[in-house]
Amino acid sequence: MIAYLEGKLVDKDPTYVIVDVGGMGYHVKITLNTFAQVKTLDACKIHTHLHVKEDAHTLFGFFEESERKRFLQLISISGVGPSTGLMILSSLSPEEIHSAIVNGDVKTISGVKGIGQKTAQRIILELKDKMSREELEGHSPVISLSSGNTLKSEALSALTTLGINKAVAEKTIDKIMNETAEQVSLEELIKLALKRA
Repeated sequence: MIAYLEGKLVDKDPTYVIVDVGGMGYHVKITLNTFAQVKTLDACKIHTHLHVKEDAHTLFGFFEESERKRFLQLISISGVGPSTGLMILSSLSPEEIHSAIVNGDVKTISGVKGIGQKTAQRIILELKDKMSREELEGHSPVISLSSGNTLKSEALSALTTLGINKAVAEKTIDKIMNETAEQVSLEELIKLALKRA
């Protein structure tokens, strides 16, 4: 119904953006990959999917049409809802998802929080043939850890929004930040935490 939104980004978070289109603000849930691409922009075009349930109409947005297609492929599978699709696309890069599905790598996909082995096998079985061989890239700029508290609070906020217990998320972030070298991006920090939490 709503194919895309083009407008000013009035609010940006690792899990959502608010897009102002002609004075109307749309709350759009996004992946970490999309956040990495829009976080420095003031305005952009977001490809969207409107998910309608009895009690809610939720917009999911993606910076690239190819990522939206991947999301639609994932949620077409029985047992994979939009929140799970978003979790997969936030935990693994498009390249990692593509590679795991094409190579039948159940371990990588079942490593995503909330994905069991049976669901991972179903994803691979149903999408292996559909997967195009095109390579997708998503590089994220690096944020210095000297911005520690902001980085930690943004990561914590994103993880709790994705359904991770706050205490667990905080402990995991602290551990990663202590182990990591001087620089890590917000997206990398969240991805690492999702794999451990």
